[in-house]
Amino acid sequence: MADSREHMPIEYGVYVASDAEAMARLLGEVFSRHDPPAVAVGLTPSEFEAFVRLLCPKAAAEGLTIVARLVGTGELVGALLTEDCALALPDGMDRLSAKFDPIFDILGQLGTEYRGGQAVRPGESLHLFLLGVSERVAGQGVAQQLVAACLEHGARRGYRVAVTEATNKVSQHIFRKQGFVARVWRSYQTHRFDGREVFGSIAEHGGPMLMEKSLAL
Repeated sequence: MADSREHMPIEYGVYVASDAEAMARLLGEVFSRHDPPAVAVGLTPSEFEAFVRLLCPKAAAEGLTIVARLVGTGELVGALLTEDCALALPDGMDRLSAKFDPIFDILGQLGTEYRGGQAVRPGESLHLFLLGVSERVAGQGVAQQLVAACLEHGARRGYRVAVTEATNKVSQHIFRKQGFVARVWRSYQTHRFDGREVFGSIAEHGGPMLMEKSLAL
């Protein structure tokens, strides 16, 4: 059966500070409903929004995050929150819900193994962090366009490599289509946090991958 949804014209651009609340709501809704680790630990939209809001000032300052807006109305319907890998996360992370701890643990293991103790220099490595698209524009290739626009923008800014932690098969497929290659991975089934099988309920999703793409021209 053909998709009867109207294909709405969409424009892509760099995130600005006034997008903060719209991006927090969008990513909070998408991740709490569809991201396997977030679902496994029971994160609510408001809990995830609190996480995104902490990142918004950094996103505005760095100018690396790309958003998708409906032409005409300007409604934000997609976002790829992106940061410089070398710059520290903002203060306040310790005030987030403890539900995040197992997620930070498994994704942190990916980053630690990938870096192997090597320092990352500012302006070198682009971190594609949180990718979310509104269901209103599902099936229009918005996620692919966000990734492509982010990589092009980062390359123009002089970044040499892009990395991401893809937490499910859908996002892994999206990033593979953009030329990313898996470098490090973990298993949801075997991962333990404080001795608990936190991610056992999402074992069918395999596990998160740290994926990399060279941006060298």
